[in-house]
Amino acid sequence: MSEELNNENGFGSSLELLDALGIGPVWVRRELAAEEAVAVAAIEQDAPPAQDAQAAVAPARAIAPASAAVDDGALEDAFAAAPAAPPARPVARPASAAPHAAARPPERRSAPVDDDGGPPSWLDEMDFAASAEPLLIPDGGAHDEDDAPAPVDPMVAKIAAMEWPQLKELVADCRRCGLCNGRKNSVFGVGDEKAKWLFIGEGPGRNEDQQGEPFVGPAGKLLDNMLVAMGLKRGDNAYIANIVKCRPTGDDGRDRPPTPQEVASCLPYLQRQIALIQPTVLVALGKTAAISLLGMDPSTPVSRLRGTVHRYQDLPLVVTYHPAYLLRTLGDKSKAWADLCLAMTTYQQQSPR
Repeated sequence: MSEELNNENGFGSSLELLDALGIGPVWVRRELAAEEAVAVAAIEQDAPPAQDAQAAVAPARAIAPASAAVDDGALEDAFAAAPAAPPARPVARPASAAPHAAARPPERRSAPVDDDGGPPSWLDEMDFAASAEPLLIPDGGAHDEDDAPAPVDPMVAKIAAMEWPQLKELVADCRRCGLCNGRKNSVFGVGDEKAKWLFIGEGPGRNEDQQGEPFVGPAGKLLDNMLVAMGLKRGDNAYIANIVKCRPTGDDGRDRPPTPQEVASCLPYLQRQIALIQPTVLVALGKTAAISLLGMDPSTPVSRLRGTVHRYQDLPLVVTYHPAYLLRTLGDKSKAWADLCLAMTTYQQQSPR
C-alpha cells in the first residue's frame, strides 16, 4: 500500500534521495509489525507472547529468505492474522523479540519509481543559502606574497661572472630597461680599472649621452678640479661610473632621476665593475648614488648621509653632493670639500693592498 501511495503522489524519487542522504523515513517490516501485534495481544490475554509471536512470524520467515524477494501475499496473511494494536497505546517490545531482531534479513525497500529527470519538488522549498556554511579550502601551507622569495634573474648571475671585455659589450647593447629606447650611447665608465678610488654618479646627461663618457660637461670639469685637489686625476688611480648606463629623460626631454626599476635593472653592471676594480674607498656623488648603493629610503636627504663613513659590501663609502648640484649651490662647495677630506682620512686608515 505504501508503494502504491508513493507512486501515485510522485514521491518515489524523493524518498530514494532522502534514503541515499541517510535522512529517509524508517521502514518497519511487516513481520516485525506482526510480531509486535501478537505480543500486544498476548499481553492483553495474559498469555506468553514469545511462542505466539514466533509461530506467527515463522511462516513469513520461511518464505522470505535473505537472498530472495519477499512474498507479499504471505506477509499480508501473517500480518492480517494478528489483532490490530490500539493506536493510542504505546507498547514496549517484549524482550523475547530481541533474538529475532538480531537475525532479521535485509530490509525490503520500495522499487524505484520512474522520474522525469528533474529535481524533486521538496528541493524548491529548502533554503540552501541560509543553511549552507562557507567552504574553507586549505591553502596547502602557502605563504603570503611578501614572504615568497623573489624570482632570480639568470642574467644577473652571468653578469657577475663576466670580465671587462664581455661586460663592456653587454652594456653597449643592453635592453634590460626602457632607457635604451632614448639613448644615443650607453655610458659604461672611464678610468683606471685597478683604481683605489671609485666615484659614482647618478646617470648620464645630455653631453655624456652624446660622447659616451661620464662627467664630460660643466659638472665633469668641476669633478676634475675636485680630483686634482685630492691629488688625483681622471684615469690615474681613479675610476668614474654611474648608477645607470643610459640617460634618463622625462616627457619634456629634460634629465630626471632614474626610477627604482631602472636602477634595479642596471645596478648589476656597476656591482660587477666594483668587484673587478676592488677599490679602497667609494665616493657617492649625490642622493641617487647614495640611496641606491646603501638601499635607503628615496626620501632620505643627502644632508643626513654626509659626515658618516658608510659601508658597501665591507668597503667604506662617503657621501657628498653631486657636482651639478654644486654648480647651482656654490655655498655648499665647502661642505663637499669637508666630505672629500673625510674620504681621504678614511683612505689613509685602510690597510695597504
